[in-house]
Amino acid sequence: MPDIVLNIQNISKSFGALKASDGVSLDLREGEIHALIGPNGAGKSTLISQVAGKLKPDTGKIDLLGSDVTKLSIAERAKLGLGRTFQISELAMDYTVLENVMLGALGKRGGAFRFFMPVMKDAELRECAQSAIERVGLSRHMHKITSELSHGQRRQLEVAVALTLEPKVFLMDEPMAGMGAEGSKMLTGFLDDLRQQAPILLVEHDMDAVFALADRISVLVYGKVIATGNVDFIRNHDEVRRAYLGEEAT
Repeated sequence: MPDIVLNIQNISKSFGALKASDGVSLDLREGEIHALIGPNGAGKSTLISQVAGKLKPDTGKIDLLGSDVTKLSIAERAKLGLGRTFQISELAMDYTVLENVMLGALGKRGGAFRFFMPVMKDAELRECAQSAIERVGLSRHMHKITSELSHGQRRQLEVAVALTLEPKVFLMDEPMAGMGAEGSKMLTGFLDDLRQQAPILLVEHDMDAVFALADRISVLVYGKVIATGNVDFIRNHDEVRRAYLGEEAT
């Protein structure tokens, strides 16, 4: 069995009376895409934010590559190899595609933002950024201002930024959101290849993409994982069908 690279153990998180994560346990293994699905309000993004370090769990433990990262910051987790893309874009809209990705590469070095512009002439940073941009298929748009990109192209750019950190684990929160059929198809193919570089914990509502990509799927409902298994197991799970999939299972 492939090694476990991310292990989420009995995580709970409450906001007042609302229990957004209720004893959640799941893991991510080398070379796989583990999809996390569930209805709106199930707690998926809250769980991803805890794994990323944006939120601290009330109880439980998160291990990354054998290290306990439960109390570590976002930056500390990134240094250990955690790469992330979020549902809400954090790109610098007034910067070009190349500048955004170079900023990501600078972050891996630990460089300060105020020194960013002088390092635009840094050949090593530029080469790293150009390589990431090429991998996601944005070479033709390298010098375009990010605000001029389509929604789908911005999603590609977010992945390019994450790639500069050379992550060992990816967290992706709805990368297909707002993309048309062609864009989703392209990104599905890209993620299928990307798992060979680093396994992916994927939150996604596009069930065609989930069923095409996922080695395993965990279903979250009201903050609890109600089922984990391969595509066929999840498609045919009665409780999952009632709680979420419905007609999509067919």
